[in-house]
Amino acid sequence: MEAVAATSPLQRVNNLTPKSQWPQFLNYTNLPKYPKVKNNVYCSAKSNTNKQNATEENQLSPEVTQNSRIQKQATPTSNQEISSLTRGLIFDLGPKNSWDSLEIGSPVVKRFLSDEEERWYMWYHGSSCENPNSDSIGLAVSSNGIHWERGKETVNSNSDVGLVMGPSKDWWAFDTFSIRPFEIVIMSSNKVRLSSAVYWLFYTGFCSERIESFDNSKIPKSLPGLAMSQDGRHWARIEGEHHSGALLDVGSNGEWDSLFIASPQVVFHEVGDLRMYYHSFDVQRGHFAVGIARSRDGMKWIKLGKIVGEGAKGSFDECGIVNPRVLRNKKDGNYLMVYEGVGVNGKRSIGMATSCDGLKDWRRVRDSPVFEQSGDGGWDCEGVGMPCLVHIDGEIEEWRLYYRGIGKGGRSGIGLAVSKGSEVNTFERWTGFHL
Repeated sequence: MEAVAATSPLQRVNNLTPKSQWPQFLNYTNLPKYPKVKNNVYCSAKSNTNKQNATEENQLSPEVTQNSRIQKQATPTSNQEISSLTRGLIFDLGPKNSWDSLEIGSPVVKRFLSDEEERWYMWYHGSSCENPNSDSIGLAVSSNGIHWERGKETVNSNSDVGLVMGPSKDWWAFDTFSIRPFEIVIMSSNKVRLSSAVYWLFYTGFCSERIESFDNSKIPKSLPGLAMSQDGRHWARIEGEHHSGALLDVGSNGEWDSLFIASPQVVFHEVGDLRMYYHSFDVQRGHFAVGIARSRDGMKWIKLGKIVGEGAKGSFDECGIVNPRVLRNKKDGNYLMVYEGVGVNGKRSIGMATSCDGLKDWRRVRDSPVFEQSGDGGWDCEGVGMPCLVHIDGEIEEWRLYYRGIGKGGRSGIGLAVSKGSEVNTFERWTGFHL
């Protein structure tokens, strides 16, 4: 694996472990509105963030820990009644004047186990009322994956939480406007230890350049990027092969991913074989789709093409799929993909597909979504997406689906749904611990 030269303008690595000492890999936008499409009319690629509608007056202020910059999320416990309007909501907007007070999403959740404790990390994107059009990346921590501690400001220490990475300040870079996390790949010893891990963050970077889609709408150009950290909090950008520092460039004119590249999610298959799943908008077909690229070292990538496209006519994902998240099933070795399906009426739901090798022959598990928006008035009644699937094996086996929900006025939050047992079935919103 080739390390980036110390003189590279994007690499600001402070005491990162030398390449020769790196141990082996371990396995482990906005919800835009789309106009209703009739017959063969193309699906629009124009987004509507609705950020301005998520007002400060509507925000739920988390409880602030005394004499601390950390806020504990005010989530109902097992002996508290959970309102039907907030069922499944585990992470709300930050308090007034915090870095994530206006919008949140893109949860990337990792679970760490040791002899002493169970620890959960969640990286996510957020934006503030002061800077509503620019997303940054933050970190929250938990002991159970339900109740989270968050920070209002930028992190300062290795044990702090809050804002951990913002857009690049280099004018020529691909990520000067906004950034969103989509995967954390962890390098460590045979057991995952927080003290010895090297975190690889694959993220989407947006620049201020606006590109014109087929319907003459203007959307921000996005490309995938990489950053590294030894504590999950202090990140150093690693320059990719593209002149802007990105890992991949868009395809040539006429190729399916010529418009943008977003939501890079990387899966370790075996030593020397990493797969990146990403989505783009196929202008010629007028639908969103997912493609794949492979790499030997995680830095130099080769595209293999589109692997999953739009669903059948009348299906919940007729306009295609975005934000794929792939997980390898430890029991049978097959691959599971959860994704955000786009309907012709703009509805966003979560679907699932499987593949025996993770490369081709992806098949949807069913024609209907595995998880949908809630009823009228619920906190996620306008759409669900940006899924993150976590498998918990042990005495009680379950699959946890972390997702982003959109409610009235475009207000966003992060929710949790659960599927009990070894098989992934229909997910139900989390309603509390059952003793």
